[in-house]
Parts: sequence; C-alpha cells; structure tokens
Amino acid sequence: MDIDIDKDVCIGAGQCALTAPDVFTQDDDGYSALLPGGERSASPLLREAARACPVSALTVSETVG
Repeated sequence: MDIDIDKDVCIGAGQCALTAPDVFTQDDDGYSALLPGGERSASPLLREAARACPVSALTVSETVG
C-alpha cells in the first residue's frame, strides 16, 4: 500500500492513530505520522483510517509495480 499524509491539511485530530495504531502515530506537534515500517503495512484498517480523517489528509492506494 502507498500511504500519503498531507501535512498541510492534517489538523492533528488523531483518528488515524486511533483507528490503525500499528501504522500511525502523532508527532511531537500532534500531527499524523507513520510508525517505522508503517509504509509497508498491509493492515486492513488503513482504508478505514483514511475514511476516519475529518479533513481527508490521508490517501491510501495500492502499490503499483
């Protein structure tokens, strides 16, 4: 999966970290961040985490190639 966090849009609501805590965390400023290895995650909760974001700061897509 490809995971993109739009840092210009993120408001630090933390819904991604609550929904998929094995993939997301919040940085020192409270904004969304990937945990180490999160970019390789196949968690079934990734798409739900993207839907839970109140400002649509997350994009999750299939890795091509």
